[in-house]
Amino acid sequence: MSISPYFLELRSAYQSEMEDLRFDSEGRDVLQQRLAGKRQEMAFLVQMMDISPEMVAVVFHQGFDFTEKAVMEHLLTHDEDVFPPWSSLAGSLALAPWARELAEIVLRSPGGDRFLAVTAGLEYMAGLPVATAIIVSDEDQDEDEDSDRDDDQELVIFEDDGEGGQGSDARTRQEAGADWLVQQGFDAKD
Repeated sequence: MSISPYFLELRSAYQSEMEDLRFDSEGRDVLQQRLAGKRQEMAFLVQMMDISPEMVAVVFHQGFDFTEKAVMEHLLTHDEDVFPPWSSLAGSLALAPWARELAEIVLRSPGGDRFLAVTAGLEYMAGLPVATAIIVSDEDQDEDEDSDRDDDQELVIFEDDGEGGQGSDARTRQEAGADWLVQQGFDAKD
């Protein structure tokens, strides 16, 4: 599956937001209570859709049922400035009744159509299987740089912690792998 750098960055921010909401200071799982509270504040939160979409998108957590995966995977290839209209995605997913009410509030706001498309993409990625290979286009790579690959793409494996977020063990392994490559003489990735 191919994914744009925009969605890759947002996925990380979305996962961090979910992790921040999940536990209270005593380690209790309070995600559902916190999401319920955020859902009550939707009319206020729409003001943040453009600035921090990941902070608002979490209110739709588990509110989508994706029926046409190919449509969603195509959505994930889009960059920040080009999104299909929400109405073109509506046939490829179903919203839970509570999520439909929130979507109506969002659609009345400027940028709501785009925001719902972004949210659908984030929720789709959150529900991907435990190990998912994603091809990430690397357009920022210097053309003069020597490469063993014919194209400017990078393979990223997301390891899910079972709750839609990347586990800390996976991050530790990625960092250790990157450090080892630098020690072997390869350039550090940004």
